[in-house]
Amino acid sequence: MITCIIIDDEPLAGKLLAEYAKRSSDLEVLAKFTNPIEALHFLSDQSVDLLFLDIQMPELTGIQLMKIAQGKYDIVLTTAYEQYALESYEFEVVDYLLKPISLDRFLLAVEKVKKRREKQADSISMPVSKPDYIFVKSGHQTVRIDLSDITRLESLGNYVSIYTSKGKTLTLQTMSHFEEVLPDSDFVRVHRSHLVALSKIDHIERNRIVMEGDFIPISEGYKDGFWDRIGK
Repeated sequence: MITCIIIDDEPLAGKLLAEYAKRSSDLEVLAKFTNPIEALHFLSDQSVDLLFLDIQMPELTGIQLMKIAQGKYDIVLTTAYEQYALESYEFEVVDYLLKPISLDRFLLAVEKVKKRREKQADSISMPVSKPDYIFVKSGHQTVRIDLSDITRLESLGNYVSIYTSKGKTLTLQTMSHFEEVLPDSDFVRVHRSHLVALSKIDHIERNRIVMEGDFIPISEGYKDGFWDRIGK
C-alpha cells in the first residue's frame, strides 16, 4: 500500500483527487491539505510515500515545497499550468498531471509510482555482485588474475608487482588503484609499498608479516589500521 497526501489550495480539486484515490487499491490517503505549511507540519511527524502536489499555491509553491522535501517523497504534480513541467522534472517527479485531471490519467500516474517503487526495491534487494577476478595489462598482454590467487602486491616505482600462487605479474599501475579495486574485506594495506591478502598471512612477528617465506614490513602509518582489521 502506498501512503499519500494531497496538497492543493483548491478544495474541489483536492476532493476530486481523494475520490480518484479511492478507486485505486494501491493508495491510502492519509490527509489532504489546502495549506502547504500545514502539510509540512504533518510530514515532519508522519511517514508518507507519495505527494499529490499542486504548484501555484499561496505562501509556498509546489516547487518550493519540493526543494524543502529534498527528494524524500515520490511526487505527482497536479497543476493547471504547463510552464513548470521542465523545472519540475529537475526534482525527478514521477508524473505531471494537467488539470482538469481525468480518472484514467490519474490511475496511470499511480501505476508509474508503483513501477518506480518496485524498481527501487529490486535494486536494494538484489545488490550487484563484484567479480572475483581482475584484468591487468602486463607488457603487451592483458592478464586475468583470480582474486583468490593473489598473495600480495608490491609497489615498485610506477609499477606494481602482483604475487600469486602461479607466479608474479608486473603492471604499470599505482598501489592506490588496487587499494580501491580489491575488496577491503580480503585485502589490507600495511605499508606504502605493500598490500596483502589477509587469508595468505602465515604469521606476524614484531612488525613484519610472514607469508610463504617472504617478510612484509608493517609501517607506522598503517599499523593501527592493520591491527584493527585482524582484531588485535
